[in-house]
Amino acid sequence: MLVSSHSSHQDSHVLVTSRIVSICFRRLAQCLTVLSCGAAAWSALRSGGSALDAVEEGCARCQAEQCDGTVGYGGSPDESGETTLDAMIIDGDTMQAGAVGDLRRIKDAIGVARAVMEHTEHTLLVGESASVFAENMGFIAEDLTTNRSVNILSQWLKGNCQPNYRKNVFPDPSRSCGPYKPRAAARPSERARHATARSHDTIGMVALDRDGHAAAATSTNGLAHKVPGRVGDSPIVGAGAYADSSAGGAAATGDGDIMMRFLPSFLAVELMRAGADPSAACEAAISRIRRHYSGFFGAIICANTTGHYGAACNKVPGFSQFHYMVSDSESGSPLLKSVDCI
Repeated sequence: MLVSSHSSHQDSHVLVTSRIVSICFRRLAQCLTVLSCGAAAWSALRSGGSALDAVEEGCARCQAEQCDGTVGYGGSPDESGETTLDAMIIDGDTMQAGAVGDLRRIKDAIGVARAVMEHTEHTLLVGESASVFAENMGFIAEDLTTNRSVNILSQWLKGNCQPNYRKNVFPDPSRSCGPYKPRAAARPSERARHATARSHDTIGMVALDRDGHAAAATSTNGLAHKVPGRVGDSPIVGAGAYADSSAGGAAATGDGDIMMRFLPSFLAVELMRAGADPSAACEAAISRIRRHYSGFFGAIICANTTGHYGAACNKVPGFSQFHYMVSDSESGSPLLKSVDCI
């Protein structure tokens, strides 16, 4: 989701209204599950909350409602069957940020990320230690497993653990389950990428309030069948999302293992700072990744400080259009938008 401002010049004054845009990779019917997340963020903003409050509230709603299984508890189990969560939040005024990766047993990942920002001098906490921190901060520890995630694991094991994200190991990961060992004296090779809209998605939000304050946030349960301990791009500042109140904000989703190598959200914001419109900034961020990984799966949304917004995605088989949600004071409710991939 992206929340941004729209401004117009009248009598030498800048009039700012609020706007929300939401990431949605899924089919139209599935995109509608993101509507309530956008509504929650919009409600927070309209009731006087800050941009930071808005992005946290929107992500929290998506976590609670499990947003098609790709956000929150009970989805995307790793190889061992455990659901772990990644989340990040950033304040575009102060440039303070908080994030968690590989969070276990705690449902409210975005709340813990904000606690990291507000109650520590750190930016990112990961794994079991992040969970202990969350419990100490008053978050409730509970099992994130559901019947759905148990069934996903069961079907994966029956299918010889396909797909998985191992390479250069034995037994052959394209045919067998582990445990795996390094393959001796072998030339490193690349396997076909398995990150697609079916295996992964993220709720990403960028917000600009009436006073021009920017914030961004992300939350996800990561790749289904990931190697335990894997952390994707979502909790990495500048990769999963970025915001700077002097320029705007951006949020990305897709194959995080590739996308984090290019910091697309940071790049898009810096391009907007240099004068690029949001659509052009988004396209440039996608194009930079595509020069190295032409078949990568990913998309990004952008909004500048005047409230103009845009999006871009990389066209691959089965993914030619990217959907996202927009809410502003003009529409009063989330509207579904789309962009053709490049």
